[in-house]
Amino acid sequence: MQLDPATGWFCGAIHCPSPNCNARPPGEAISLLVIHNISLPPACFGTGKVQAFFQNRLDPDEHPYFQGIQHLTVSAHLFVERDGAVTQFVSLLERAWHAGVSTFGGREGCNDFSIGIELEGTDELPYTEAQYQALATLTRQIRAAWPVIDGPRICGHSDIAPQRKTDPGPAFDWSRYRKALRVNEDRS
Repeated sequence: MQLDPATGWFCGAIHCPSPNCNARPPGEAISLLVIHNISLPPACFGTGKVQAFFQNRLDPDEHPYFQGIQHLTVSAHLFVERDGAVTQFVSLLERAWHAGVSTFGGREGCNDFSIGIELEGTDELPYTEAQYQALATLTRQIRAAWPVIDGPRICGHSDIAPQRKTDPGPAFDWSRYRKALRVNEDRS
């Protein structure tokens, strides 16, 4: 998988464009990476419903949970499935609607300056080796394009919206993820 910094799209990812995005504010620099989790229905994997949700194609009659979220228009830049497959919904150069009401470093509206990556999962279930590998690959390329995204500027949704969100949750192994990034940096 290779990021094209000119377009903000990853070659090798599945492209599934979402209408739930818009232009970043003029002159806004990308400076934050936010890790999330999602599964639809909750704790069900490989359903294709996340893709439908981010494209406003989720059928509310398919599952009772969908009725409560049918009004939402959200997206993320990237989605990493349990097997490590990566789907991209929004160019990294555009503003995906992933963070909602959020604050980082005293700045509100994190969507303006962040990239959002969703991991297929829940707060409580362990993530897979394939997901950690794909996430590390994506992160390394994002950091190469935007070097300001360093350790403190890689966070969870729970860090920027602690009153509302808990993801990626206690099942996400931050030390494992950060170690994978350091190991690769040491080999460079």
